[in-house]
Order: sequence, then structure tokens, then C-alpha cells
Amino acid sequence: MPELRKDPISDRWVIISKDRTPRPGDFVRESVPMTRTDRHCPFCSGQEERTPPELLAHRNGSAANRPGWSLRVIPSNAPVLRVEGELEREGEGLFDRMEGIGAHEIVVETPEHVLSMADLPESAIEQALWAFRERVRDLRNDPRLRYVLIFRNYGESAGAHLEHAHSQLIALPVVPKRVQEELEGASRYYHAKERCIFCDLIRQEMKAGVRVVTETDHFLVVEPYAARFPFETWILPKKHQSHFTDAAAPQLNNLAWVLKTTLKKLERALERPPYNLLVHTSPLQEASNPHYHWHIEIIPKLTRVAGFEWGTGFYINPTPPEDSARFLREAGLG
Repeated sequence: MPELRKDPISDRWVIISKDRTPRPGDFVRESVPMTRTDRHCPFCSGQEERTPPELLAHRNGSAANRPGWSLRVIPSNAPVLRVEGELEREGEGLFDRMEGIGAHEIVVETPEHVLSMADLPESAIEQALWAFRERVRDLRNDPRLRYVLIFRNYGESAGAHLEHAHSQLIALPVVPKRVQEELEGASRYYHAKERCIFCDLIRQEMKAGVRVVTETDHFLVVEPYAARFPFETWILPKKHQSHFTDAAAPQLNNLAWVLKTTLKKLERALERPPYNLLVHTSPLQEASNPHYHWHIEIIPKLTRVAGFEWGTGFYINPTPPEDSARFLREAGLG
């Protein structure tokens, strides 16, 4: 029988199909190709003049906007939002509007034409995590900005327009609706029980074990109880922190290993699927709080959102998260 499950944070319902659990190889999808060269790629070393001037770079003594870097952060060539200007909020009858103020940055994680974060050495992933942290801290200084989403689109069907390994940061002048729903759900739980719902979730999942993929001293990797999608994967810091930028050096060092291992598991089990990776964190201008808990969500693109999902807000997941966790544990790699 199918099963309805309710997400305890957002109050969102999902339908988990239990009639026939597909194995990883049963999903219809396109694997991301493993191209190793592209002489036209603007993110490769030697192509620096094809991008806007860098905002941040890790270099070994070389000049800015020249070869000799291991990581670059650059403004997007086609920004969703722009830093220049004023918000100019105004109402138009029932409607509200403002200028498209924000920031859109690209983190190019390697000078080599490598496609997947899973293919990067742990040191390069850790370097990228430090770059995320530094850029978010810098954007926090702009009082117009309320939220920064760090995300990664891997594969064309996941929204990636360029193959070269990169992540993105988009800073917004508002807190997005889905983030606000999480914040409000976590706040309600805290005010009712005086405990962080994410911390309770971590303790319960560690005790149950059936949805745990990997556990380290600093992080727990789980398939969430009310997963919207097959093999939806969360990475949760064990230590309570509401902002990603509060993560300390030992955590970021361990997170590099956790990220690489988790992505390798997904690639091994699902044959290099496209995916979206999202960092959920507290709003920029809010102080650290006891109710929200930053985390990472990884969503492989294995199914499509169709009419029922759009019409109801319910998601249909054909793979129980307990089975997804077992498949990923069996993929090995820690």
C-alpha cells in the first residue's frame, strides 16, 4: 500500500509508493557524460579574459585574472539579479514590486575541465567551502540583502549550462518562501518544545539507523523520512548552528570528505545522475538562533514533477527513503 508521510519541519505531505520499490537501475534518466576537455570553456585556465573580473581567487603568486589559480569567484555573465541600484519598493494596487537588486556569483572550483564535485580532491572541495563562507560573510555587509542561496546544478537536466565544475551564490533582497516555511516550522517546534527540531531529528535518525547513509564525528547523512524525491539526501551538522558561516575549520575539513563520499555513492548507485545541491541556512541579517539548523540537500533528477504535484503540493516518491539509504550504504565508500 502507498503511504502518506508528513514532513515535521514544513508540514508538507508526500506519497511514498511501497507497492514496488524500483532498484537504482530502474530509473529512466540520462547519465552526465564525462567530457574531459573543452577548448571553448570560459572557466578553464587561460580563458580568464572571457569572464568578469574575479571577486576572490586562490593563487600561488600569479596576477589577478590570469592563469595560476586554484579557485576563482566571479560575477555571473548573465546575472539573475544585480548589485547596482536601489530597491525602490512600491505598491501597484494589490501588487508589490521592487528593483531586481541582489548578487549572482560563480565559484569555479578548479582550473581543470573537471565536471563533478565528486571528481575533485578533498582539498579542492574544502577550498570551495571556505570560499562559500567568505563570500556569504562579505555579502552580509550589504543591508539590502536578506538571503544567500548556495547551490550547484550538475548536468543539463538539472539546469547546468556549462560542464566545468562550479557552484553558484545568489543573494536576494527577500527570504524565499520555501526557506521561510522551514524557518517558521522550526520556530513553532522550538516554542512548543524548547528544542531544535533538526537536533531532535538527528538524534532520532541515529537511534533508528534505517535512513542513515553515513555518520562521522561532525555530520549525519540521511535519506529524510518524508523525502520528496527518490534518493533525496540531507547532510546535517551534528552541532547546532543556524548559519553555514558559523561552521569551524574541523567541520569544513570533514564536510569536504562527507560531500565527496556522498556524491560518489550517488554516482556509483545511480550511474552519474544529474542533481541539484542546495545549502539551506538562516537569513543573512538574522542573529544565530536556537531553532534553525543549517544543512545541505542533494536532489538527484530521477523523476519529473507533473500535474498532480503542481496542483496539490504533494510529491510522489516511488522509492521509500529506507530503501534509498540501504542502496547507498551498499554502494560502499565509507
